[in-house]
Amino acid sequence: MPANAANWQAALHVPTAERLSRVAEGMANGLADAEIAEATGFDPWFLAQMREILDLEEEIRDRRLETHADQSPIANLQSSLLRRAKRLGLSDAMIAAAWGTTEDAVRRRRQDVGVVPGYYRVDTCAAEFAAHTPYLYSTYEQDCEARPTDRTKVMILGGGPNRIGQGIEFDYCCVQACWALRELGLETIMVNCNPETVSTDYDTADRLYFEPLTLEDVLNVVELERPSGIIVQFGGQTPINLTAGLHAAGVPIWGTPPEAIDLAEDRGRFGALLQSLDIDHPQWGLANSLAEARTVVERIGYPVLVRPSFVLGGRAMAIAYDDESLLHFLQEAALVSPGNPVLIDQFIEDAFEVDVDAIADSERVVIAGVMQHIEEAGVHSGDSACVLPPYKISLYHLSIIRDYTEKLGKALGVRGLMNVQYAIKDDVVYVIEVNPRASRTVPFVSKATGVPVAKIAAQVQAGKSLAELGFTKTPEVDGFFVKEAVLPFDKLPGADTRLSPEMRSTGEVMGHAAHFAHAFAKAQLAAGTHLPSSGGVLITVNDFDKSAAMKIGRDLHRMGFALYATSGTAVALQKVGLPVVVVEKAFQPGRTTVDVITNGDVNLIINTPLGQQAYADQQAMYSAAIRHNVPLMTTLSAAQAAVNGIKALREKGLTVRSLQEHHALRKIG
Repeated sequence: MPANAANWQAALHVPTAERLSRVAEGMANGLADAEIAEATGFDPWFLAQMREILDLEEEIRDRRLETHADQSPIANLQSSLLRRAKRLGLSDAMIAAAWGTTEDAVRRRRQDVGVVPGYYRVDTCAAEFAAHTPYLYSTYEQDCEARPTDRTKVMILGGGPNRIGQGIEFDYCCVQACWALRELGLETIMVNCNPETVSTDYDTADRLYFEPLTLEDVLNVVELERPSGIIVQFGGQTPINLTAGLHAAGVPIWGTPPEAIDLAEDRGRFGALLQSLDIDHPQWGLANSLAEARTVVERIGYPVLVRPSFVLGGRAMAIAYDDESLLHFLQEAALVSPGNPVLIDQFIEDAFEVDVDAIADSERVVIAGVMQHIEEAGVHSGDSACVLPPYKISLYHLSIIRDYTEKLGKALGVRGLMNVQYAIKDDVVYVIEVNPRASRTVPFVSKATGVPVAKIAAQVQAGKSLAELGFTKTPEVDGFFVKEAVLPFDKLPGADTRLSPEMRSTGEVMGHAAHFAHAFAKAQLAAGTHLPSSGGVLITVNDFDKSAAMKIGRDLHRMGFALYATSGTAVALQKVGLPVVVVEKAFQPGRTTVDVITNGDVNLIINTPLGQQAYADQQAMYSAAIRHNVPLMTTLSAAQAAVNGIKALREKGLTVRSLQEHHALRKIG
C-alpha cells in the first residue's frame, strides 16, 4: 500500500467528473483494486477492465524503449499491438502519449497497416428480424455494415453528453438543421453519442453514428462517408473546438469559415478586430502564469473576470476581487483547459447584459432577436432571466447594438448563426464576446417569434441567401416573452448556490403575456418561484440603487408588505417615511438577513450586491432563500419586474394559451 493511499482513498470517496481519472492515478500509484472498490463502490470487474487498459499502455511504453530507446519511430509500432490497443478502447491520443509521438502520427500508422474501424448496426429487432435502421457504432472487428450511399450528403455534429452548459437547446438546433437540409434533397448524417436526444431519434437524420465527438472518431466517419460538407455550428462549443483539426485534415466546413471561427475564439485577434471596427469592449489580457496575470490586473484593475479558453457553459469562469482569489481561479482555469492561456477581462459591475441572435449570409446580417437580461452582469446567460423584446433599452442603445452586430457579422464573414453578448453601463455599449454558432437562446427566439431560426441558418450554410429565404428583417414579437432558468439547488442539499459566470441551471421555462409584468409572473411560476401577495420583503441594495429602491419600497408598502432592510438601505427608506425593520448583514452580530429568511419573516428578497463583501453576504442570503423557497431578485430591473408582477396578479389572474394557439391567432389577425 503506497504511503499516500489514505489520501487517494479519501479523494475517491467523492463522486466528481474527474473520479475515473483519480482511479487511474490511484492504480498507477499502487492502490489495489479491492481498496479502490471499497472507496468508490465500483464493481471489481469494471476495475479489472480499467487495469487491463493501463497495463496495455505500459506495454506500449515498454515496446518503445525495447525497439529504439526514447526515439522509436512510429513505424516500429507493430500492427498487432496497435489493433489490440484499438480493440481494447485506447484512443489514438492515448497511444501517442505512450509511444511518445503525435496523435496524427498514430492515425497515419493505423491507416498504413489497415487498422481502421468498421461499423455495426444497432440491432433494433433483437435478432428476430433483419434490422435496417441506420444506427451505427464503431468497432475494430473486420466487418462493416455501414454501406454508405452515393448521394450528396452533409454531416452534422451534435452536442455530445448532457451536462451543464451543453443541453437540449443545441439538440433542438441540430434537429432543425436535419429537417431543413433534408428538404433541400441532401442526405443527413448525424454524429452524436447521446441516445437521450431527439437528434438521435430514428426519424431525425438519414443516418446516425453513435460516436464520441473527438477529432479521431469524427474523422473516421468522414473518411467512410465522404460528405460534401460538415456543419459544426449547432452542437455548441464541443463541435466548435473540433473545427481547426477538421479543417487541417481537409474536411470541408459549411457555413462560417474556420478562419472566422478561430478569429472569434482567439481573444487577442478578436480584441484587435474590435479596435479596428471602433467598437467598445472591456479591457482584457492573456496570462500563462500568475506573474503575467498580475501584470494584466495592474493595467485594467480589479474586479476581473477570469476564464479558461475553449470551454462551454462558462466552466471555471469566476470574478476575482484580489490577488488571493485571482490565484485560486487561475489554478482552476488551468485545470479545465490545460496548455491554453487564461483570459482576464475587466469586469463591469452594475451593468446589464443583452443577448443578440442573428443570421448572416456573408452579405446580409439579420437580427432574429434582442434579449435583455434581467439578472446582473456577471451571471452566466444560461442562469439569467431575459425578456424579448427588451423592455428597458433605449432606441439609442438599440441602434448601436444593431450597428455593432451588422459590423461584426460582415467583418467575421459569418454564414449561418451568430450570437453577440453586450453589456451596457453609463450609456456605453460594450461587446463582451461573439459566438459564431448557435446559442442556447435560439429555441427561445424561435418559439417567441414563430420563425424557425435554426432551420433558416442551416439552409444558409447549404448555400441559400437570406433574400432567397425571405428573411430580411427582424421578426416582430407580439407581447412579451420571458425566459427563466430552472436551478437544481433544492434537489442538491449542501451544494454551492452561488450564481456566477459559470453556468449552473439545468433547464429553462418561458412565460408570455401582452404585458411584461404578467409574462414575468408566469415565468417565475413555471420555474417554481411563487411571487408573494403579502408578507415581508427584505431590501438591501448598493449605494447607486438606493434612490430607485425608495420607489420599490413605497410600492410594496402601499400593497401592505412589511419592509426589512440592512442599515444603509433602511436609512434611505426611512427618509421617505417608510416603516422599516433594521437587520444586520450576514456574519454580523444581532438579528441578520439570514435570520429573517430562516424564521419565515420575509417572502421576497431584493438584493443588488456591489463588491466582494456584498457578494459574500448575498451568497449567504441566497443559500437561505433556496432552502426556504424565498424568491431573490438581484437587480433593480428584476425587483421592479417582481413588484409589477405582484401588482398584476393582484389586479388580474393569469390566463394561459399554447404557443400554437398564440401564433395561429397572430396569423388570423
